[in-house]
Amino acid sequence: MNNTLAIDTSTYVLRVAVANEHQMLGEFMTNVKKNHATRLMPATRQLLADLEMKPQDLDRIVVARGPGSYTGVRIAVTTAKTLAWSLSLPLVGVSTLEAMAQAGQYFKGNIVPIIDARRDQWYTALYRSDWNQLSCVSEERLTTRDDWLEGLKDMEGDFLFLGEDVRLHREAIEASLGERAFFPPEKLAGYRPGSLAMLGLEREAVASVHDFTPTYLQLAEAEAKWHRAQSKGQ
Repeated sequence: MNNTLAIDTSTYVLRVAVANEHQMLGEFMTNVKKNHATRLMPATRQLLADLEMKPQDLDRIVVARGPGSYTGVRIAVTTAKTLAWSLSLPLVGVSTLEAMAQAGQYFKGNIVPIIDARRDQWYTALYRSDWNQLSCVSEERLTTRDDWLEGLKDMEGDFLFLGEDVRLHREAIEASLGERAFFPPEKLAGYRPGSLAMLGLEREAVASVHDFTPTYLQLAEAEAKWHRAQSKGQ
């Protein structure tokens, strides 16, 4: 049946889903700022219990590999690697931004998922839908909000902005792109965890679970400070 467990803790939203190639079996999602490290495995166990499944019934593990919160991405990837290794299952990594973009697959235009990276920076990418199939137009990156919006101005078409953090920047987006900027209702701005599971069903597993690493796009603040201190000392 190819039962697939998908997990994502890239942002403050906790997402867990179980699906197979025939249907979505179950989803768990909370939109609260609580400790993912203590909540991810209990949520996973509860979802499997509700589905009357055991870990041994799973056939693959899918994880949102980032970008996003440094700690959050690390929690999900570490958990996914541990599960894949202990259960001898294939592991699939999917871009968090690509998973987010699935919510706009029926939008005729450009799809812009964003994750706030503080200091007016975004993790973002650009996708376009063609017959409900998304294609990546511009690869994921860490960039300043204003530079990204300025670059979008020169592109044709309308833009759909997705992600829980859109509400933090809506005023700036509208000031830059005007009527070309579109937004889903705030309660629908995020993506369903089942989208991550479905993407993972389509992808090849990583060659080595041990060597699989997250996509951070920037160093954790403490590590960045350490590198700056080392550079000054040379």
